[in-house]
Amino acid sequence: QVQLVEPGGGPVQAGGSLRLPCVTSGNFSAPYCMCWFRQAPGKERVVVATLKSDGSTHYVASVKGRFTISEDNAKNTLYLQMNSLKPEDTAMYYCTHETGGCTGIPYNLDWGRGTQVTVSS
Repeated sequence: QVQLVEPGGGPVQAGGSLRLPCVTSGNFSAPYCMCWFRQAPGKERVVVATLKSDGSTHYVASVKGRFTISEDNAKNTLYLQMNSLKPEDTAMYYCTHETGGCTGIPYNLDWGRGTQVTVSS
């Protein structure tokens, strides 16, 4: 099993930037799929960015061009670089790992505990 910890997060003003790290540990090897999900108060949890072990990425339309998902294998860390932040980006952010493909099925995922990002206008 893979363990994930998101030590970042915090308050930020609209228009600002924040980089979320997700430190991973445990045994995993390709193929795998890493994701960032977010859940805003009163809303469903949704995936915002995906990174496959082959290097391909995918973003939800609302963050495309503003967010970048990446990984540093030497540091066992996944990142989410968030630029031009908006109040509607306020949410709890979770990183996940999935062995194999990107099904996004919660049962198949290893989850971090999440970190809160609050964007003020």
